[in-house]
Formats: sequence, C-alpha cells, structure tokens
Amino acid sequence: MQPTRTVKLVSAALLALGAHAVQANKADNSLNIAFDAAPATLDAYKESDRPGLALARMVFSGLLQKNQDTGEFGPAIATGYKFVDDTTIELPIRKDVKFHDGSLLTIDDVLYTLNLVSSEGYKARFQNQVAWIARAEKASDDTVRIKMKTPYPLALEMLSENLPIYPRKYYEANQSDMGAKPIGTGPYRLVESQPGSRYVYERYEDYFGAKPAVQKLVVRVLPDANTQYAELLSGGLDWIWRVPPDVAKRMEKQPSVTVKSSSIMRISYISLNPRFDDGKSPLAKQEVRQAINHAIDREAIRKALVGGASKVIDAACNPAQFGCAADVQSYKFDPARAKQLLAQAGYPNGVTLDLVISAPPRAILDAAAAQMAQAGIKLNLVEQQYGTAMTNWREGKIAMLSSNWGSYGIADAALSTSNFFRGGPDDQARNPEVIKYLETADTTVDRELRARNYGAAQKIVAEQAYWVPLWNHSLNAVQAKDLNFSVDGDEFPRFYKATWN
Repeated sequence: MQPTRTVKLVSAALLALGAHAVQANKADNSLNIAFDAAPATLDAYKESDRPGLALARMVFSGLLQKNQDTGEFGPAIATGYKFVDDTTIELPIRKDVKFHDGSLLTIDDVLYTLNLVSSEGYKARFQNQVAWIARAEKASDDTVRIKMKTPYPLALEMLSENLPIYPRKYYEANQSDMGAKPIGTGPYRLVESQPGSRYVYERYEDYFGAKPAVQKLVVRVLPDANTQYAELLSGGLDWIWRVPPDVAKRMEKQPSVTVKSSSIMRISYISLNPRFDDGKSPLAKQEVRQAINHAIDREAIRKALVGGASKVIDAACNPAQFGCAADVQSYKFDPARAKQLLAQAGYPNGVTLDLVISAPPRAILDAAAAQMAQAGIKLNLVEQQYGTAMTNWREGKIAMLSSNWGSYGIADAALSTSNFFRGGPDDQARNPEVIKYLETADTTVDRELRARNYGAAQKIVAEQAYWVPLWNHSLNAVQAKDLNFSVDGDEFPRFYKATWN
C-alpha cells in the first residue's frame, strides 16, 4: 500500500507548488542537488555507494579520462599511455597539476597512491579496482611504470576515475582526514561540509583540465522523496535523481522541470541456485529453471512498472557492455511450455519455491509471482536487506534471489558475467566449462578472443537457465528546465558537465 500513499503525497505537492515554481539558481551560477542518503565517507577508496562515488569524481582525478560517448581513453593527470607488453603500461605525468591545497602533484604522489591502495593491508572497498596491480615504479623522472600481476584487459578503465591520485603528504599523515576533508586535483574542491546533511563544492580555478561552467555545487541530503519533489518544484533544488516511473510521468506535466530518462549499466535479474538444498531442490533440474524463464512476461512487467529507457535483456550482462552476446537462447513468455517442462522434470502438479527479494520493488515480484502461478509455479516472496540477502546467497541458503547489479558502471562483461559465473562467491552454478571460458576472457587483452569466450559462457548460462535476465535499468532524473545535464550510462552524474541554457 505504500506506493499508493506516495503517489497521493506527490500529487498534492505538484498541485500545491507546480504553478508557483521558480528557478533562482541560474542567476548565481550554483547548482543545487539532493541525494537521499549521505556518503559514509568522502574517501573514494573507502566509499561504496553511488552518490558518494559521484561526489568523489568531482574532487579527484585519475591518470586517464574515459570519454563516455566514444569509450576512448584520453589524458588526465597522465598525458597518455603506452603498453610495453601485456603486463606493463607506462604513463608520462603532467607537470602542471595542483592539489586543492596548492601543492604540486609529483610522480611520488602517483607511486605512493597506486602502491598503497593495491597493498594487501589497505583494504580498498572495491578490490577489483586495485588487485590487478603488482607494483608501480619509476620508468623515468616523469613517467610511471605499472606492472600487472597478469594481463588485465580493464587496466585503462581502472586508471581512469576508478583510481584517483592522492597527495602523499596529506594522506600519509592521517588517512581519516581524507574521509572528512578530501583534497584532490579534480574540477571541484570541497569548501563546506555538514556531514550527513550538506556539502558545498566550488570550481577549482587551478584545475588542469577544462573548467566547469557551474561555479558552485550545493549537495543536500534529503531522505524523504516528497521533500525532494516539493523543493524541486519550488526552486530550492535544481536536480534530483532515481525518481520512480509513476512520479516521473507526473513531473513531465510540470512546466518548470524536465524529466531525463537515461539507459544505464545496471540490470535486474533473478538468480536460480541449482545446488540449493544439496541439489534436492527442483531447481537442480534444467527443465524447471527453463520453465521459470518461460513463466515470466518480462516485457509486460517492464512496460507497466519500469518504463523509461529500459529494455528486456536475454544474457547475463548489459547489451551495452563489451563481450555481451546477442545470440543467446531467449525465453518467450509461454505458460503452456512452462507447464510442459515442469511435467518433463517430474512435477506435473507444479512446484513451490521461495524467492528472496533484495533490491527490485516488491510490486515487480508480485507481478512476476502472479504470472508464474499460471504456469504452476508458486512463489513465496521473502524480503531481505541487500547485505543479508547476499550473505545468505553466497552461503547457499537461498534458492532464488531477485536483485540488480551495476557492474561498477563499467561497460565490460568482465564485471557482469564473470562476477556471477566465474567461480566466485556469487556463483552458485559453478559450471566448470563456463568458468574456463570466463577465465580465458578475463586474462587476455585480445579483444576478439575475449568476445568469443564471453559469448560461449553466456550461451551456456542461458541454455542452462541459471538466471532469469530481466532488463537494463532506466534512471529518471528531474531537473530545472534551464539546466542542460544528463546522467552518463555508467550511472554517474558528472556535474562538471552541467551548463545553464
């Protein structure tokens, strides 16, 4: 019943404020935004949530910068890069980069950062960012050489915004200071912080790259969605995101705001555990898993409850990712075929299964459960917090898990298919053939070989029906009419790209 109440509250806010909305922030060139939760830390290597990581991208710079439109990697702190061999990359460092405290960045800061965050004792929040680095060393006075443990095809991805460079002197003195008062080399610097409620950033005039058009960025933490909507319509905010489809439709009718729907890297899925209950579960049989896939009308649910720029997917990856095959087995909605498969598996009277919901809205799984019931598959829906659900899944205590995955915003199947099916903690299928294909794909820089092996693995996953791939996500942002800005496909809002019309 909660969604109905929310819509009523939103409707009241729109009626009360829509006609009186004003935009006052273009005049002083400030951009006022809101997130629903505060970052746990402002240290980019210790934060895990998307809003906090988005703010980190305002403050810090990596050695390289990825063009989100073309996928090409260009200069940032480094002027370029050169692969010496499959496990060695060299990057010349600029001599005019300054940290926000005015100190000059040196190659020593680069070496210190890379060797520290990749060390065993550091415990970076996302190990895939750093675990590939064997060591960083001087190739010359102004060139860093990075040695990889094995060939790593995502090295350039990680050397972009995923591996920001820290000032050695500041971070070495007290690492916790970076979490409260970050100092980087990025386009914005933090000038005011009220932890948990408000953060103010100003354009860094000594930034080495192109200066942002917007002078000031004011970030507020507003957990209540209706407060965000009301503030946006009254002119107190210029931008909010993750707006539900029903609210976005209502917002489209307001003359003072614009709704931007972006296709992003995140995908929704249902994992099926063939090893659950020591293989005694109906899910141990391929026919049952295939029946589940046939029993869900994914397109109908997507159209009714997801909308925007989302699209149904067939493989265990986002179609926008490198290595995501388009020619895997697709399961059309076919309740009759689902019943037939259940009978072939020895369940002519159907099956009853528990499905744990860890991320998607309950309404989506209610709809799926109703459809599956028509095919003889009864679901008991159990809601768990994401962390609890993932722990239980990894321990083999869950038969079916509904969740979503953003691949860290990286357009490569190594961060999706391999994450779930290469024998790691999230892999309950543990198919040795799939694991072999993915190991090959993940440890070569030969793009053709990578694509071929990812495709082979994804075809097996689809045929065996270890997953129910649902759809890629659409992210709705609502913003001031005069604001020219869009969230990138990796689900990061790069506010330094924003301009006023």
